[in-house]
Amino acid sequence: MKKVGIILAVLLLVLCLFLGGFYIWGMGSVSKENTIKTFIIEPGTSKKTVAENLEKAGLIRSKYPLIVYLFFDGSNIQAGEYELSTNMTPSEMIEKFAKGEVKINSKTVLLVEGKRLTDYANTLAENLNFTSEEFLAQAGDKEYLKSLIDGGEFWFLKEEILNEEIYYPLEGYLYPDTYEFLETASPSDVIETLLNHTKTKLESVKSDIENSPYSVHEILSLASMVEKEANSKSDREMVAQVFLTRLKENWSLGSDVTTYYGAHKEIGKDELTWNELNDSNPYNTRLTDGSMNGKLPIGPICNPSITSIEAVLHPSNTNYYYFVANVCTGEVFFQTTSEEFSKKNTELSQVCSGN
Repeated sequence: MKKVGIILAVLLLVLCLFLGGFYIWGMGSVSKENTIKTFIIEPGTSKKTVAENLEKAGLIRSKYPLIVYLFFDGSNIQAGEYELSTNMTPSEMIEKFAKGEVKINSKTVLLVEGKRLTDYANTLAENLNFTSEEFLAQAGDKEYLKSLIDGGEFWFLKEEILNEEIYYPLEGYLYPDTYEFLETASPSDVIETLLNHTKTKLESVKSDIENSPYSVHEILSLASMVEKEANSKSDREMVAQVFLTRLKENWSLGSDVTTYYGAHKEIGKDELTWNELNDSNPYNTRLTDGSMNGKLPIGPICNPSITSIEAVLHPSNTNYYYFVANVCTGEVFFQTTSEEFSKKNTELSQVCSGN
């Protein structure tokens, strides 16, 4: 038994020496030559993936020692484009990443919920190296969009977005959040980053979407209206209930926010003309000629939050047919009859006119 124990101890010692030697070897530089290579770390890349990519780029001998090193190292790796030399050690590279000594910087961009695609285009253009027109052109390119649909990576993108009457095909599909992009990111890079985040968000409600009588496009269209009409979770659930009830009853939705979108105007900033109020476009749900009865707008009117999407999938258990908002405070009031609606509308208009 003593002999077996000695053998096991020797084997363990040999294994430790081998692993130690492998670690020391792996944490050395791949060359004595100062050959410069460009290395890009995309926003959100994990430390393990960074190690794997360094090995693929021929900048380190093996990913495994570096993965062990990173497990115990508390450095935060910053995204960006770096210039690395083949005579650098892996630890020197990590130090460079932690300091953010980039060749090309990354930019943090906030895309606000409830804003339109055109607003996003302007925000992105202010921060990245393309114009709003270039972004909108890419986001509206039918061949590009068809490739995204056919590729199958984004299960929620369907042929519905290619309808010629839709103003912006990806309106409602680009999830509002804070993003980090490389300054050199192209419009397609940005679009696909946003769509990937949308996919992550929608995964949590995918089964509800699949069990809904409405398509993804219809759910996002309705959610975009809910987003613009109410602020709190409970109000959004009741607004969704009103819209869904009116759809089932074959009523028009009568939503001002869709009429403003159809007229390319912004509620709270612009006034609608009589002709715009009665314009027969596929976004105008205020039409009273019956053409929009039981119909949603042809597409989303803004980019909604997950709260509004969930409100559409799980509306309140109420029986309202109308609602009106206090434009001064954002508070929403709900009614079951047109008489109650008219009364509250008059009351609120008087209250706000006095403020």
